[in-house]
Amino acid sequence: MTVALMWEARAVPGRGAELLAWAQERARELPGRPLRRETLRAPQDRVLVITWWDAPYDAELPELPEPDGELVTRAVHRWRFESLGGV
Repeated sequence: MTVALMWEARAVPGRGAELLAWAQERARELPGRPLRRETLRAPQDRVLVITWWDAPYDAELPELPEPDGELVTRAVHRWRFESLGGV
């Protein structure tokens, strides 16, 4: 089964590039081997990190640590998705 994890954080205005660099570095350090990972910068200094894992939906999967409080206005939020197949 493929499970996707998505983390989202929002930077203090004007510090989105720093948050993006932080997220890319943390994603490379995640334990285990995701099938794939992607880091995206969204409007309003938001950063998304999406990883795909070959694991059961309820498996223990790594956490992305919280960034420095001076860097973000919103802490990391995590969502877990399970593929439902083609639509």
